[in-house]
Amino acid sequence: MRKFLAGLLGMVLCVQTVYGIPVRAADVFEPGERPKAMQDVIRQEDPEQTNKDNSGNLTGLELSAESAVIMEASGGQVLLEKNADEKKPPASVTKVMTLLLIFDALADGTITPDTEVTTSEYAASMGGSQVFLEAGEKQTVDTMIKCIAVASANDACVAMAEKIAGSEPAFVEKMNQRSAGLGMTNTHFVNCNGLDTEGHLTTARDIALMSRELITKYPQIEDYSTIWMENITHTTAKGSSEFGLSNTNKLIRQYEYATGLKTGSTSGAKFCLSATARKDGVNMIAVVMAEPDSKTRIKDAIAMLNYGFGKCSIYQDEKALEKIVYAEVKHGMQEKAKGETLEGFRYVDTSGSDLSAVEKEVQIQKQTAPVKKGDQIGEVIYRLNEKTIGSVPVYATEGVGELTFGGAFLKILEEMMV
Repeated sequence: MRKFLAGLLGMVLCVQTVYGIPVRAADVFEPGERPKAMQDVIRQEDPEQTNKDNSGNLTGLELSAESAVIMEASGGQVLLEKNADEKKPPASVTKVMTLLLIFDALADGTITPDTEVTTSEYAASMGGSQVFLEAGEKQTVDTMIKCIAVASANDACVAMAEKIAGSEPAFVEKMNQRSAGLGMTNTHFVNCNGLDTEGHLTTARDIALMSRELITKYPQIEDYSTIWMENITHTTAKGSSEFGLSNTNKLIRQYEYATGLKTGSTSGAKFCLSATARKDGVNMIAVVMAEPDSKTRIKDAIAMLNYGFGKCSIYQDEKALEKIVYAEVKHGMQEKAKGETLEGFRYVDTSGSDLSAVEKEVQIQKQTAPVKKGDQIGEVIYRLNEKTIGSVPVYATEGVGELTFGGAFLKILEEMMV
């Protein structure tokens, strides 16, 4: 039997040699092993069959929304769309951009969570959804964010706009500048809260873009957008009183993977929603605009999110480098610098590709001293079907000093003594 197997193996190798059939190292593994290229591949459940026409619009998923988009957040890939570039009033979904600018201001140090914000008479006069801030009332930035993200407070939006930019018009100018920077080409904001105003328009695709920026750049927004109910304290000349915030986004309670993000409804906009959810580490964004009622927007959002998750497969390499690597160092006290990765690699595929075909390549660059600990000295590059899908940096884990005359002399002495 062994002779037979050996003969059979020899014939296979001969055929490969003659016809040039390549043998990859990744194809040869012991029983019970997986090819290294596979690492960890997680596939979501298959979605229901849904088709698109040539424009990319939905043709199989029945939606009541006049326009809609579903986007995978890490790569920004649009999975489904319906009239995604049709301009419509967004109502309070506008506040996604308002929140984004607030978090920008927190990031650059313009404000802190404990910064006090004084409500102006103009801010206090806002109609629509509000938390009934009074003129002269002070609240912290942290509380104002809760009022906006949870209760969709128009008065809190204007108060924050005035705090950051000096006036609402100046803040709106910043909103439009930020939108342009995100490629939101069909968006024009006129106010910071989404009250129906002529010319205040955006699209489902643009809402997805700003939602993606908010949740990926500032994931701490979830600390606010997932609050279901919470009280704040009004402190004015009349005394102190409690006011209950209740989340306008019922998806938080009705969908186990929900993480946010913002509802909106006016007579002009009808019912809108930018819904965010996370499942198995995949962040999904579903946007619906001009829904007939609140229940329908939740129903459509859940259907879209489920479809999106079903389209995703995850490639995960928890350890990008399996061993320590070294970079050559010119003019250094040592000839090499040790390098390691500090993180793994994760890729979300929405195209149905065979993720066992993912390949990785370690590229280490020659360095010139001095090399500091923490300097990037290379990267691990991941490719799928010859297309780069991402990389992980390789950092020096120790410094290498520059070779001085004295250091060179000592080095020569050491070598002579060996």
